[in-house]
Amino acid sequence: MSEIIKANNISMKFKAVDALTDVSIDVAPGEQVALLGHNGAGKTTLFRLILGFIRPTAGSISIAGSAPGSDGARRTVSYLPEQVAFPKMLTGREVVRFYARLKGAAMSDVQSVLDKVELVEAADRRVDTYSKGMRQRLGLAQALVGKPDLLLLDEPTSGLDPLSRQHFYELIADVARQGGAVLLSSHGLSELEAKTDRVAILRKGQLVANAPLADLQREANLPIRIRVRASASAVDRVHAEIGGGRINGASVELFCARDDKMRILSQISGLGAQVEDVDVAAATLDEVYRYFSKTGADDASRRTL
Repeated sequence: MSEIIKANNISMKFKAVDALTDVSIDVAPGEQVALLGHNGAGKTTLFRLILGFIRPTAGSISIAGSAPGSDGARRTVSYLPEQVAFPKMLTGREVVRFYARLKGAAMSDVQSVLDKVELVEAADRRVDTYSKGMRQRLGLAQALVGKPDLLLLDEPTSGLDPLSRQHFYELIADVARQGGAVLLSSHGLSELEAKTDRVAILRKGQLVANAPLADLQREANLPIRIRVRASASAVDRVHAEIGGGRINGASVELFCARDDKMRILSQISGLGAQVEDVDVAAATLDEVYRYFSKTGADDASRRTL
């Protein structure tokens, strides 16, 4: 099936400011893509282009084959902004019903999405009695109603507690499993690490990375962390054997290049019963993001893997 979002070489200029420069990005059905970037990197501009609020200075963009902002595109996209606002006098149920009517969705969907976001018990309370986290979940409910083909999410977990965040990503994964496309922007990098298929990074309006995290980890070639927990009587010998630094008196931590990982693990294996546990960790999404978004990383500019 063709891409839901297809953007080709789009640029956006506001007077003297180049908000986006020659950006190409696609999002396919069933795919979850994280859009990352510092404040002012161009994320909001890209969202506004997808929604049809503005038109690109150059390049082209289509939503399920339709022009952004057209009736066809609007039927495709559900949007959850960072700051959700609903009429305070309406109940949660009335808000979701309103959006269901706008989308031509069945009224039976209303109860279903309220249940999914765990707002059934509060559904008939007025929105002005909702906490920030509840309003955010109500925003997700209005985005989910009508089974959208594309979810566009801007800092969607803002105001949610850890358990609600986990539940949120489960709901988003379910949308993708049913064939929906998801593009989300977030500063919560640690929570995104295992929850998206691909990571796209904007820096100063340019797309500097666009690939699965594993590919970006290989491309960045950042050190791998190996932490070895040794028995109390052997920690000094283990440290002397493999080097690195001491952690909490009972562990040894070292960093190595990807190509050296197996050699070092083999060396650790040879220490036998002196070693109680080994933890191996590749570069985190936060570290990969810093690599690709750091000032001066021009050799990574506009790289697509």
